[in-house]
Amino acid sequence: MNRWSRAARTPMGLTGLTLLTFVLLLAVFAPLLWGDRADAVDPDNLLAGPSFAHWIGTDNLGRDLFFRVLVATRLSIELALAATVLATVIGILLGSAPVLLGRRLGRPITALVNILVAFPGLLLVLFFAVVFGVGAKGAVLAIGLASAPAFARLCQTLIASVSELDYVAAARVAGVNRLRILIRHVLPNIAEPLIVNITISLGGTLLAFTGLSFLGLGVQSPSYDWGKLMQDGLAGIYVNPLAALAPGLAVIIAGLAFNLTGEAIAGAFGVTSPRGLIHPVRRPAAELGAHVGQELVLDVRNLTVAFPGAAAAITPVRGVSFSLSAGEAVGVVGESGAGKSLTALSLAGLVEEPGVVDADSVTFAGNNLLQGGQDKLLGTSLAVVFQDPMTSFNPAMRIGAQLAEVGRFHSGLDRRSALARAVDRLHAVKITDPERRARQYPFEFSGGMRQRAMIGMGLMGTPKLIIADEPTTALDVTVQKQVLDLLQQVRREQGAALLLISHDVSVVADICTRVLVMYAGKIVEDLPASKLRVDGGAQHPYTRALVAAVPDMTTDLTEPLATILGQPADPSQVGKGCAYAPRCPLASAKCAERDPSLISGANGHRVACWHPGAPLELLPTGEVVAR
Repeated sequence: MNRWSRAARTPMGLTGLTLLTFVLLLAVFAPLLWGDRADAVDPDNLLAGPSFAHWIGTDNLGRDLFFRVLVATRLSIELALAATVLATVIGILLGSAPVLLGRRLGRPITALVNILVAFPGLLLVLFFAVVFGVGAKGAVLAIGLASAPAFARLCQTLIASVSELDYVAAARVAGVNRLRILIRHVLPNIAEPLIVNITISLGGTLLAFTGLSFLGLGVQSPSYDWGKLMQDGLAGIYVNPLAALAPGLAVIIAGLAFNLTGEAIAGAFGVTSPRGLIHPVRRPAAELGAHVGQELVLDVRNLTVAFPGAAAAITPVRGVSFSLSAGEAVGVVGESGAGKSLTALSLAGLVEEPGVVDADSVTFAGNNLLQGGQDKLLGTSLAVVFQDPMTSFNPAMRIGAQLAEVGRFHSGLDRRSALARAVDRLHAVKITDPERRARQYPFEFSGGMRQRAMIGMGLMGTPKLIIADEPTTALDVTVQKQVLDLLQQVRREQGAALLLISHDVSVVADICTRVLVMYAGKIVEDLPASKLRVDGGAQHPYTRALVAAVPDMTTDLTEPLATILGQPADPSQVGKGCAYAPRCPLASAKCAERDPSLISGANGHRVACWHPGAPLELLPTGEVVAR
């Protein structure tokens, strides 16, 4: 109620709601109070002018025009509402076609909407009016269908702005079907502009109906709306102008009521979620050491991800191979654009067309992911923690309801059990007072709490692998530590493997057992985390440059910070040699001609370099060079 009261207290809201209340009261009560007087025939006062007895005169049958304008409010509003509802329903169906049917089947419908929008609205109205015939029903169909393309275009734009956000992807991860995603996650978050547009469209629809009736294509005698009254009063406009102007004034007042009210209620829309959560169930923890190395959870061989380009296919992930065992934590580091997140998304089956994922084999917990089926694994044995928890949660749904959705769709829990599991998972990720917090919205959580709740969503099932994509982005160092400690605890309790994607080399070195260093879509080094910051540990010059670029307590403050020469490689411009060669101080002619393979060494250490381990030093400018 607070949102509504705030909207009503604004000058625009107060004016709009007052006018709208007045119009709606007239629509309801005017036919009851003055219907008989509006239809009463007075032969002694035919076409009379304004007087005390007849404020705006009479028509050719002596009927009082003032009461007829009041009574016409009901039919005028009813017809405008009917046409707007028709346009809204058709517009939402057409606008949501890409979500409901998929991009491939949705494209023809989108193209049809684009063609219809190109036609002037008035021409479409007149065309449909001729098709459906003269009368109120034909006018409703004509105006509703003519208004639908513009509404569909608005829906397409709004849905496109929401459907690619992380919380919609999280719903896909949870296995929610397309219709439920549209109804539960997309439409509530575009409701405010839709409501505003619908309310404003009512004014335009009312004007369109008035125009059709004025032209004789809408309401027919003996029924009458404001447009019909304007048509009847046109013949005597020079004798009694109020006969035509009064219905027009009624249209203006009603149109203002809808438009002003629509603007005022823009921020007053909300949704509700289930309540009545019960107390969490606590579960004992297990030790990490009992799980490490027991089984191979993920095995990836020669993974590639390609997208169509102007001249040739662009391959931002090129031949990635690695594996994870139960309880193992593997970090993936590299600059932006190295292919880290895209690798993770391809494993989760979240790379959509026109992206193409291929590999020799991708095996997760005995399942061949190349054959699909990630939708059955996501949310149960495969969990994904997205980068930004604010966009990963649906802002219009309560936290508990969003977590419970995973349990309902993947574990077959009923509503009550799923909510109980959600509260239990919030408690498991160290959120205090989880029962109360489960009834709150994402904006009521701090950044760290949202990230912990996102981890809790991943724990609604029993994950064997957790993919955490930059889970500490935009968090302060204290909260970062809490989130990272939580991931470590989850590994101990669940025995799950962890694939941690991060830009922070120090974080990965502290949390993970192994580190994969990616550059230009390839793994250039795979080494134990314990060797990452040890002299002589990292062998690839890019890995050593990344480590050197991270200051620590021993960094000389009088010297400039270390940087890496050049810019990250463009995936569309990668040549036949080593992609790092243009930036590498060790590059030779061989590096420019041949791309090195990832060669295994001692203790599973792998490196792709023609000059592994060659010494480096820093110039006075802080750039990494060969020594």
